[in-house]
Amino acid sequence: SADMIQNGILKDPKPDAAMMLHVTAGLPLPAGTVIVSSPGVSAPAADYFTIKVQGKGCHGSAPQNGVDSITAAAHILIALQEIHARELASTEEAVLTIGTFHGGTAENVIADSVTMGGTIRTYDEKTRAFLKERMTDISRGIASAFRATAEVSFGSGCPTLVNDKTFGDLVAGYMTELFGQNGAFTTAQLSGGKPSRGGGSEDFAYISQEVPAVMLALAAGEPKNGHNYPQHHPKVTFDEEALPYGCAAFVWTAFQYLC
Repeated sequence: SADMIQNGILKDPKPDAAMMLHVTAGLPLPAGTVIVSSPGVSAPAADYFTIKVQGKGCHGSAPQNGVDSITAAAHILIALQEIHARELASTEEAVLTIGTFHGGTAENVIADSVTMGGTIRTYDEKTRAFLKERMTDISRGIASAFRATAEVSFGSGCPTLVNDKTFGDLVAGYMTELFGQNGAFTTAQLSGGKPSRGGGSEDFAYISQEVPAVMLALAAGEPKNGHNYPQHHPKVTFDEEALPYGCAAFVWTAFQYLC
């Protein structure tokens, strides 16, 4: 979405509003059921990061001659989990994940460097900035304690996805008109009125920061019909019977909003 915005998708003409739809497998709802996100943030900001720990390689039989980057990196990995456990309030939602850990070339050699990679997910900019600051401080401090160095860099990511109340309420009404009371819901209805946020991020968030926007989910695989696995699971399957409902949702919304 960021590349599309840079290339003019929101210009000439500038859209009045934007809507996206995401198929979702493994939901206990009939294929084609539409779920409209309630107002506010429904998907967190995402930031990808890399931590490179630099030590000094040497033979494994003489560790005193080197600086073990794997040991330093392991302590950094564990220490980063303490940010959430001890430095964030219970109301400050965040997830920090280390997804990759690479270092070493031989079993009998102390590795001179380790590279870790991961993501952070946050629901507000204050928590996002705090996490980045503390990740950098902790990584550098622990590396120094083990006579190594560490550098933290943050790459691509996306902001929070914000659902506009006025446009979202309109779309919720359109979906009920089109699919009926049993074919369309809001996330608030399905969660008993409680805030409902997904853990995965979505690059449509860039567009939601520019124009009134709303995110829809489309049930596309019911467990009782054999679709037992959620998104991104290696065994996930989708019910293609949902596809016409998604198409109808887009077309109906456009006609109703513009007419």
